[in-house]
Amino acid sequence: MTIKLLAIGKTDNKNLQSLIDEYTKRLGFYIKFSLEIIPDIKNAKNLSKKQQKQKEGELIINKLNMSDVLILLDENGKQLDSIEFSNYLQKHMNSGIKQLVLVIGGPYGFSEDVYNKSNGKISLSKMTFSHQMVRLFIIEQLYRGFTILKNEPYHHR
Repeated sequence: MTIKLLAIGKTDNKNLQSLIDEYTKRLGFYIKFSLEIIPDIKNAKNLSKKQQKQKEGELIINKLNMSDVLILLDENGKQLDSIEFSNYLQKHMNSGIKQLVLVIGGPYGFSEDVYNKSNGKISLSKMTFSHQMVRLFIIEQLYRGFTILKNEPYHHR
């Protein structure tokens, strides 16, 4: 199984990008992982929220393969602790899927088309975080999940 993280817009903060790079590198010891950035929509200020979500949704869907399992990082998704998340990853690996795709949407969330195509939703917290910080948090949690599965000391139980 491979894991791909799709995110809208680049990370502007160099310190945050450095941490994202660090955890991406660490995660690479456990699984084939990629972070793919979908460029911000041009002239978004001239679009309604619905139009922006629709355009972002088209870009997200165009990045998917037919066999991908699509999981949205969504405020209304299921909340898991780190051990539950590691078990969630293991379940997907055991199912024989080729690629798990996690998606961080744009500022207004996802279009109906993306929701309809998704196989599930996960929430990192009831709190709101910047989309750039969510990238770091989910990559760190993926890394933590794999250290849990390997019984390595990174996660203290």
